[in-house]
Amino acid sequence: MVQDTVLTQILPLAGGEDNISSLRQEGQRLFLRLKDESLSDPAGLAALGIVKSCTLKNGQLHIVLLEEKKEEDNMANNKQIAEQVLQGVGGKGNIANLTHCMTRLRFNLKDEGKADKEGLKKIDGVLSVVSAPGQLQVVIGNNVDKVYDVLCSMGGFEKQKAIDENLDKKRREPGVKGTLKWILGGIADGVSGCVVPLIPLIMVAGLLRMLPTLLGDTMGILSRESDIYKLLTFTGGAGLYFLPIAVGYTGAKKFGCTPVLGILLGAMLIHPDFMAMATAMPPEPFTVFGIPCTLVNYSQTIIPMILATWVMGYVERFFKKYIPDFLAAVLNPLLTIVIMIPLTFCLLGPVGSWLGNGVYWLLNGIHSVFGPVGFALVCAFWLLLLTCGLHQVLIAMAIVPLLEGNPDSFIMAASGLSAFATYGVIIGGFLKAKRAETRTELGAYFLSNFLGGVGEPVLFGFILKYKKPLIAQIIGGFAGGLVAGFANVTVFQAMPVLNFLNFLGYMGPEPRYIIWAGISAAVCVVVAAVVTFILGFDEEQGERLPA
Repeated sequence: MVQDTVLTQILPLAGGEDNISSLRQEGQRLFLRLKDESLSDPAGLAALGIVKSCTLKNGQLHIVLLEEKKEEDNMANNKQIAEQVLQGVGGKGNIANLTHCMTRLRFNLKDEGKADKEGLKKIDGVLSVVSAPGQLQVVIGNNVDKVYDVLCSMGGFEKQKAIDENLDKKRREPGVKGTLKWILGGIADGVSGCVVPLIPLIMVAGLLRMLPTLLGDTMGILSRESDIYKLLTFTGGAGLYFLPIAVGYTGAKKFGCTPVLGILLGAMLIHPDFMAMATAMPPEPFTVFGIPCTLVNYSQTIIPMILATWVMGYVERFFKKYIPDFLAAVLNPLLTIVIMIPLTFCLLGPVGSWLGNGVYWLLNGIHSVFGPVGFALVCAFWLLLLTCGLHQVLIAMAIVPLLEGNPDSFIMAASGLSAFATYGVIIGGFLKAKRAETRTELGAYFLSNFLGGVGEPVLFGFILKYKKPLIAQIIGGFAGGLVAGFANVTVFQAMPVLNFLNFLGYMGPEPRYIIWAGISAAVCVVVAAVVTFILGFDEEQGERLPA
């Protein structure tokens, strides 16, 4: 019986299911009788990673499938990778700690000088090697968890839960307190530590909010008066309206205070009674324990609760240190909240609100100065910024106004389009590649990036490995970014996913926004694919850029 996954790959290249009059299987051989052989692509079938050979004769396709790789073979391959990596980092005696993230093995070594970085890069199954402060990172790809398990068994290391770090999160460098880099790194780390855990909430809320715009305002399928339109509107809005509560939880986890106290503090900021006073026109004077309070609408805000939970961490630790244990269960949470109420309502909340507005106006000011060219440059060089970790502060600044309801026409819009230049590079490389193995790898990279949002395999396994695709990435990103900049392409919904769903964030109140976003994305794809195809790449002599 032919597996569905095999047919899914074969049928389109055989002219589609309607073009098959009969199908017969004998072991690893398939015989497909075609209605119109001109609709088939035997060369494309032969290039599939699951096909050993393909011939077309007298209206019949004869396809020989490759033997399925056995699970034992995969295990043996992971074991071989683990053995070579262990040797390359200087042996188990040189490893102080070992963890992993989505695609990388992360080693804290006793003596990094014992590690053979060049040797590690040459291991079949290793995409790249990255040196970070105090850590050596070996990029493996999607099978990193299996290699990690084998490594732990070999070296007797305690298995740890996969960490959330990836290219979009970088460790702060120790020993440089007080410098601008340290301060900006701390801000980025704090914001990302509070926002990254909210990604599922933000993604679902954004999709639900997008559907009424798509199905109602754009396509006219739903009426504004219909129940489903109203349901999608308020359920999507709920996730963002109650952000202070969600940030209260994630912020408390990040800064080491009691999560339920963070939730309570966030709930106070959007309590209906307080919201009624904050939205009243004209606002009435209000004091907290006799201290004048600036009334602010805190719904859909992030920074106020990030500041509040950051300070609450210090306040709670102070009381834990000095209050006797027999009184701690009652007095610790009570006194913490009593202190945080005036600090939050009278100081941290208003300051956080002003900072959020200030960041929004700052980014708008930068955009107005550099215009479409600035947009295009961000789109062109975003991948390099990502590789170096320099995108951290930009994302931390740009995502806050977006989540607080302010559309983004600069950083978030440009960075989202840069992914389409990457898709174009993969497509161009696939069309240019001469070896079936390279095409198979690029196909896997595309699926991993387009569907799963995991970009490291294509980044290290192709773009940086062969260098010329990086040029195509930059040119394609600049071309599409320039079109988007002149068309004022805007992101309206925060879609914190790096796969194709990110495109839905460009859905605005008018069809022109998504149309121009689509045109710009198409330019990114086409230009990057064409430039990759023209420049080519040496499949025999791939060289990685220095890590």
